[in-house]
Amino acid sequence: MGDTSLLILAAGLGSRFGGDKQLVAVGPDGEAFLDYAIRDGLEAGVERIVVVTRTGLEAPLRDHLAVQHPGGLPLLVVHQDTFGPSRRKPWGTGHAVLSAAEHLDGPVIILNADDYYGPSGVRRTIETLTASKGPRGVLLAFELARTLPESGRVSRGMCQVADGRLVRLVETHGIRREGGSLLADDPPGILDERAPVSMNLWGLPTHAVERLAGQWAAFHSDHADDPAAEFLLPMALDEQLSEALLEVDVLVTDEDWIGMTNPTDLDAVRVALAGR
Repeated sequence: MGDTSLLILAAGLGSRFGGDKQLVAVGPDGEAFLDYAIRDGLEAGVERIVVVTRTGLEAPLRDHLAVQHPGGLPLLVVHQDTFGPSRRKPWGTGHAVLSAAEHLDGPVIILNADDYYGPSGVRRTIETLTASKGPRGVLLAFELARTLPESGRVSRGMCQVADGRLVRLVETHGIRREGGSLLADDPPGILDERAPVSMNLWGLPTHAVERLAGQWAAFHSDHADDPAAEFLLPMALDEQLSEALLEVDVLVTDEDWIGMTNPTDLDAVRVALAGR
């Protein structure tokens, strides 16, 4: 089956945040979001930590990890920007995973470096993936209302689930609270507060990662000249689902997801993570 790896996606530019939020101190002892994932992953038995970042961020990333994890880590750092083709804006989360694929030898847990997935999220995903009796994937899904800011509009991957399995992901935009309801602009409608949504915490078998190469080749052939196009992991996996190439078990948690988009979110995040 190979070693289980924890793959942390940390190559984003943080344009809306105004900087490298991957390393911003959010915890009481200077922890960044990714430190919580690393701690939980190691406690749950992952053998390797792989961080996908960009060339200019590796040195501060390593300095940060040396302080937060003084005992050392089974760490590999991969540069998404050198995987190519060269472009200022990263090519998206699917491309990020593919840039690390040659270093993965077995099942992989994939998550964002700038999200907190609750006290048990990473552990539950690892345990479910490693206990699977077949080459299936795992998605940790949150209740929609537990992922929303107090104000503003967001996009979420709405999960359609049947018998505990993911049927498809519907990228839904313009979600906001209005008049006591949760509304969406695209596709338009009223949403259930408890509807399961993906926040990009996946457990994947080897074959799902291997198939990304062909999907990326097709995507790049169509979008090579588009400076804003992104090859996104959820959309690639949704395509595998639709072609019956992948099965994904959905774990729904009642814990809160914590993340930040703008600098004004930072104080609330620090309050939420105090003592964790």
